[in-house]
Amino acid sequence: MEEYYQRYLKGVSQSYKEPVLLRIAEEVDLSHSLLARIVLERHLAHTKYEGNSPPKSVVTHLMKDTSLIEDSVLSFEVQQCILNDANYGPLVDNIKHSVGAEYEFILQEKLHNRGLAFLGEDDMRSRGYDKTPDIKLEVPIAVDGYVVNWVESKASFGDEYSHSTYLKDQFWSYQNRFGPGMVIYWFGYIDELDVHRNREIGRASCRERV
Repeated sequence: MEEYYQRYLKGVSQSYKEPVLLRIAEEVDLSHSLLARIVLERHLAHTKYEGNSPPKSVVTHLMKDTSLIEDSVLSFEVQQCILNDANYGPLVDNIKHSVGAEYEFILQEKLHNRGLAFLGEDDMRSRGYDKTPDIKLEVPIAVDGYVVNWVESKASFGDEYSHSTYLKDQFWSYQNRFGPGMVIYWFGYIDELDVHRNREIGRASCRERV
């Protein structure tokens, strides 16, 4: 981590025309935004926290609003990393959030059009639930012969790694609280994910099945 920071300091001192962090990220094959975060953390440690790691919340806040970074050169460098990173960072997170909200709205519209009563996340949180699926059906439905009490919308492709993470962090909790449910991967999923169907969590990738 410190090595990247020292390389950055050396680079900016040599007055490269292109952003230094972008060049270093390409050389070490690292995400632009991740490198920017690492360098920002080390910069704050050296300048604000007496060599200690800064709070993650502080770093995250500065990554989301680079204008708050007091060092103008580093502020520009971090901003360029975020703008040029198509896979990681606050800009990508915002895009994913917007796309996710759009597909949740599509799901709700389809349920409304079919006359199905349901509760959304906000409705469930107002009733005291901590972990909530996107949709909790008031009356269960059957999909391909399986009972569905809740529906989770994922505006992504379902691969093995992401699905196993969702199972641990979300889906099993939903299943324990509300019974069997269904996950919609709007951009498809690998066939191996369907092995959990016998454990009461089904999957779908076709919008017309909702």
